[in-house]
Amino acid sequence: MKISQKLALRYARARINILSLSSTRKAAVMAFRLFCTPQQRQAEKDSPLFARGKRLSFRYEGHTVRGRVWLPAEPPTKKVLIAHGFESSSQVFEDYIAALLHKGYEVVAFDAPAHGRSGGRRVTLPKYVGVLRIIEQDYGPFDAYIGHSLGGLALALFLETSPHNENTRLALIAPAVETATALQTFARVLHLQPAVVREIDDYIQETSGQHVAWYSLRRALHNIHAGILYLQDEDDKITPSREARIIERDGHASIRFIFTKGLGHRRIYKDPESIARILRFL
Repeated sequence: MKISQKLALRYARARINILSLSSTRKAAVMAFRLFCTPQQRQAEKDSPLFARGKRLSFRYEGHTVRGRVWLPAEPPTKKVLIAHGFESSSQVFEDYIAALLHKGYEVVAFDAPAHGRSGGRRVTLPKYVGVLRIIEQDYGPFDAYIGHSLGGLALALFLETSPHNENTRLALIAPAVETATALQTFARVLHLQPAVVREIDDYIQETSGQHVAWYSLRRALHNIHAGILYLQDEDDKITPSREARIIERDGHASIRFIFTKGLGHRRIYKDPESIARILRFL
């Protein structure tokens, strides 16, 4: 974390905890908004591959969502949708896009709200899933999906209530598992009082219709019938492998787990062997 980010975090922590003395609700809303705000944004200059892609653009909740659509040289045999993680962008999946095109697949990748070239300051799971629904409606249906981190959880929440079958393929790369766990970690970093955390959960329920515990990969996977490849690194500090192990013990016949070592949360999706495994799976 950069020094500027550390200072901003300390300032936000102080503001929220001072505000909680007079209004738990206002402190909770401020904390939740910070929880949903990326502290950095990737928006690099277009590479030749991205420049060749057809522009994807639409308005969602007052902001523009941007992405690309790539078509292979011959009529596509499959359609694949890629969803990136928190504080990331579609551009980090360039190696996947090139390889998928080489296999003759049509590929769609986009920047979630508040990420990359898309507009907005914050992203929530309902927003992410809402964007996925529009892309499925306008550019799908898709045969396969690839999601890293937050994108993996968003895809699972999307798929559990969307048409799919056992032939659908879902590749999860170090997916976020329990939003409640992420919120508790965030609360510890900000030294939030338990009353503020409870108020955040109430606020999430009031604004989305579900408590934070509902935004769970483990829960959603029970409602998904697709074939699933689950890649997880043992040294991941962002999405700990212990959460993946819990899901593994649930005994899903349709999920194949692959555990790596030494790649962490971000190197795992860049790893050539991870890319090769996903390409074979799709």
